[in-house]
Amino acid sequence: MTPSPNAADLTKLLRKHPRQRATMKSLAALLTVLRAYFRKKWNRSLPVGELLNDRWARAEELGFGRGATIYDSAIVYGEVEVGESTWIGPQAILDGTGGLRIGAFCSISAGVQIYTHDSVAWSLSAGKKPVERAPTAIGSRCYLGPGTVVAKGVKIGDGCVIGAQSVVLSDIPAGMKAAGAPCRVIGPA
Repeated sequence: MTPSPNAADLTKLLRKHPRQRATMKSLAALLTVLRAYFRKKWNRSLPVGELLNDRWARAEELGFGRGATIYDSAIVYGEVEVGESTWIGPQAILDGTGGLRIGAFCSISAGVQIYTHDSVAWSLSAGKKPVERAPTAIGSRCYLGPGTVVAKGVKIGDGCVIGAQSVVLSDIPAGMKAAGAPCRVIGPA
């Protein structure tokens, strides 16, 4: 296995290739300017990918609703439908292999994981049983707190608030506030 390049390897390469060195210096200068701009304008310090990514354009490319946004670090696979003006935060995982629908005006916080499959039976049977899939749905006007995990087949109704770090294993009725691992309804949102 080839080891990944380190700073010493990069330094050697740049010594041999002055044009690449100039390009790297130009890119570093551009990133410095971008970071300063984001810090001044929005009081944010972001990784390079987030600085260069247009969250609205990525959402549009994925076929999400008008005004939806998704961070560059979010992972999307399978069939995922997202309504208008929904915000998908950094490091989110949207698994649409079993069909995932997220309504309009939702906030899917940083690190949220929404699944439509699980491989428990497949693993325990040494691959003899199939990976299980079921559609998952998040209603409109929902807030999912950071680090929340939503299991396959779960339905979260409109207007729900799910607390941070919750593990949602069963349906949550519309208009409810829920939290915990496992997630339980606390009361009206």
